[in-house]
Amino acid sequence: MFTGIIEELGTVKALRREAGAARLTLSAAKVLDGTALGDSICVNGVCLTVVQMNSTEFSADVAVETLRVTNLGDLQAGRKVNLERALQLSARIGGHLVTGHVDAVGRVREKREEGNGWRIFIDVPASVLRYVIKKGSIAIDGISLTVADVDSAGFAIAMIPHTAKLTTLGFKTAGDSVNLESDIIGKYVERLLAGRMEGGVSLDALKKSGFA
Repeated sequence: MFTGIIEELGTVKALRREAGAARLTLSAAKVLDGTALGDSICVNGVCLTVVQMNSTEFSADVAVETLRVTNLGDLQAGRKVNLERALQLSARIGGHLVTGHVDAVGRVREKREEGNGWRIFIDVPASVLRYVIKKGSIAIDGISLTVADVDSAGFAIAMIPHTAKLTTLGFKTAGDSVNLESDIIGKYVERLLAGRMEGGVSLDALKKSGFA
């Protein structure tokens, strides 16, 4: 489990394909402090397991499924990535609960200056958009962000200079892909309600259950 507060930008050293899967090697500093083999590190929003490491770099295996549903397969040597160590139960949750299990890949539609920051519009699949609400939380490349607005094709977020400086979102431009993870709470609520109400959640079902 993670919080979506990026600790540092790492650098891709290599992405080696292996029988449909891949091994990703990254240089890093802060996230290696206290990290051991088998620990989890969130890389651009994807929870990966450390399988090799030394004082300046670590490697993680990327499964076929992970390559299918994320944009990690597009990484090249020299690219920067967002990194975060797994949450400690004693730590403050400065963002929101992020699992590191990416739902889908979205695409930057537009990025424009707004005040001293930027407004970024992201197009997303319907499978993700159903969980996106205005003022709700979403993880974009592992960054915990607040949804500023929602339309039929996607949503917008407001990015402050601090986020632009410390994460990959600062140099994303129109057409770039991003890993998306919607708020886990919405998924559980939908699943639980669907189990209690035959046919899922609808206005008619809510009325019959006394909610409207």
